Amino acid sequence: MNKYNINLEELKDYLGFGVAGNFANHLGEAGEADEFSKVQTKEKDAPKGLFPFYIPNNETFLGEFPVCTDKINHNNMDHLQVEAEVALLCDFEYENGKLIDLKPKYFGAFNDCSNRIQDGNKLSTKKNWGSFSKGISPDFIEIDNFEEDGILGKFHIASFVRRDGILKDYGTTSAVKSYSYFFKQLKDWMIDKFNNQIDEGPLEEINPFIKDLGKHKGLLIAAGATAYTDFGKHNFLEKGDEVFVYVYNAHFHSFEDIMQDMSGMDVHLSQCSKLHQIVE
Repeated sequence: MNKYNINLEELKDYLGFGVAGNFANHLGEAGEADEFSKVQTKEKDAPKGLFPFYIPNNETFLGEFPVCTDKINHNNMDHLQVEAEVALLCDFEYENGKLIDLKPKYFGAFNDCSNRIQDGNKLSTKKNWGSFSKGISPDFIEIDNFEEDGILGKFHIASFVRRDGILKDYGTTSAVKSYSYFFKQLKDWMIDKFNNQIDEGPLEEINPFIKDLGKHKGLLIAAGATAYTDFGKHNFLEKGDEVFVYVYNAHFHSFEDIMQDMSGMDVHLSQCSKLHQIVE
């Protein structure tokens, strides 16, 4: 299994988008179900849509590079929540203003940290408040093939917050396969949304954001956040909190391995992408 070391300077040439509503119950627990009630989907369990969180050279707040490997800027916000996700680094084919193909190359742990108090009527306004708004593991893993029988189908997502020395589960530990849409179904859905998503409710028309895509290196896609534990539902981030997100091969590593790693034991997590951030 090959790992890929994230280069943040290189990542500044990627466009960042997230998938909204790709895990059962997440939107309701995040207080966003009402906002999305008017957004219709072809299938009941389909994600609601795409949203931008970083567009290089954009003149709005979306032009600020928000991704960091080791800290979160609290920015004196009272309602920040961890969103533990699988992120995909993707190549693409783009012709005549349309996304023709999306090619996931690497995957890893991501924190699509969100401010639940909105500054505007679009979901994207919750997602980027400047530098260190987002978290990404420094280590990604190569995708052998983006299908259920590939390596990614064996991975789980787990997230935790350590506060005052006490470790708490923040998101429910979930198999990657339990995403509502993933693999080819998610890929085909995203290509359609990049080209055809309309401005509706909290979502924006997406195609204008990729008008210069051909000039950039790739796409960073946050595939959607897991549901929350009871602690995660009722506790927003505080300065001094430690955030952990693990995307790990559950056929190779046990949950106990993850717990031992957070306790400081020397555990060799060879088939894992780990994110560790301090809230400042």
